[in-house]
Parts: sequence; C-alpha cells; structure tokens
Amino acid sequence: MAALFGTGAMLGLAVPVLAAQGNGLAMLGTLTKGEWTIKQRGGAPDRRICVKSGAELIQLRHRESGCSQFIVEDGAARVTVQYTCPGNGYGRTSIRRETGSLVQLESQGIHGGMPFELTAEARRTGPC
Repeated sequence: MAALFGTGAMLGLAVPVLAAQGNGLAMLGTLTKGEWTIKQRGGAPDRRICVKSGAELIQLRHRESGCSQFIVEDGAARVTVQYTCPGNGYGRTSIRRETGSLVQLESQGIHGGMPFELTAEARRTGPC
C-alpha cells in the first residue's frame, strides 16, 4: 500500500493524511522533539513552538483543530501537505529537512479571508 501512496504523490495526487497515517509523513517523525524557533524571512518576529511529532509545523497559520489534510508529497527529505479549515481558509505547506533539528518551511493560503505567505527556517532550540 505504501507503494501506491508514493506513486500517487509522484503523480501530484493528493492522498488523505488519515488514510496514510501509518506510512505517511515519516520524515516529520525523524525531527528532534522539543522547542523550535521559527525565523520568518521578511522581518516578522521569531515564534517558538513545541514540536512533539513534527506535524505541528504543517499548520502554522491555522492552529485550530478540525482541518482536513492531504499529503501532496511524502519524501525522505521533503513533505508537502495541503489542508482546508472549514470557515477559516486553507493552506499548503512544504517542509524540507536539512537535519533532524533544522528545516526550511514554505506555506501559503488564505486565513481569515486574507492571503498569507510564509517562508521561514525552523530550528530546535531546546526542550519544551
């Protein structure tokens, strides 16, 4: 079944996260757990989050629960997830792993009726 998900991702097909939970987004599980500092390009203030599974990095603008997520790309060094939050917009986030404690983030979408774009570096900075 993992081969089917990999093939779908290569063809650009969205794969539901819940259906692929056992095999999907394994790269996020390789990230070091703890406090991460997100440094956005463009002068926004740094933000700190507690990373327990790596999935916390997917919806940085939409922190609410209840959003549906689809895996677009699920590689050893990069994942891309598209999500929709009913009544509050949607987004698409790509996370590129450099090391277990350093990733590059790109996210864009609509939040609260307004477009957003985020480009950032996230680094583990300590325990939660």
